[in-house]
Amino acid sequence: METIDRYLDALASSAPTPGGGSAATIVAALGAALVAMVARICAENPRYAAHRELATRLVAASDRLRRDLTLARERDEKAFARVMSAQGLPREAPGEADARARALEAALHDAAEAPLRACELVIDVMRLAAQALQIPNKSLASDLGCAAEFASSALAACSYNVRVNHRYMHDTRAIGEQAKMLARYENEAGAILAGVRQAVNAALGSRT
Repeated sequence: METIDRYLDALASSAPTPGGGSAATIVAALGAALVAMVARICAENPRYAAHRELATRLVAASDRLRRDLTLARERDEKAFARVMSAQGLPREAPGEADARARALEAALHDAAEAPLRACELVIDVMRLAAQALQIPNKSLASDLGCAAEFASSALAACSYNVRVNHRYMHDTRAIGEQAKMLARYENEAGAILAGVRQAVNAALGSRT
């Protein structure tokens, strides 16, 4: 299994992958891991026995999201690799330019679709963080705040990666459909984050 140090070395290298879309999934996975940590602590603490069922569900969902985000990272890296491959296709001989253009358009569509699909997973991380705040463990509220903030940042990063591919695409229908879905994710993320911030700040402001 790849270590975080090895991944960061690859990210810092001059290689085209991994890039921002890949890194966004790692950030979101950190958020999911924090939710799982809080849920596990609460599930094991008799003080929160009334919330054990919720905590157990949150553990399972968070762990599943971490695995899904790992797959999303791989999908993002492969999609961008296809863009690079399409850009390298020949375009001198008759018909080559058209073939290259079609291949590049398809690759760009997939490269925009990969971070867009990751957005749905990121939103799920934010939802889980908000749900975990229903467990009245104020000592861990800051961890859930971090989880939501990480996920929010990951969603913003995914959004950048969707839009950068739109700059080079020509299929206006596909661009419009993806942009509409992205706007929906961004609106929901903003609402969830506002609620989480309010709840976390309320918990941190009280000593009871």
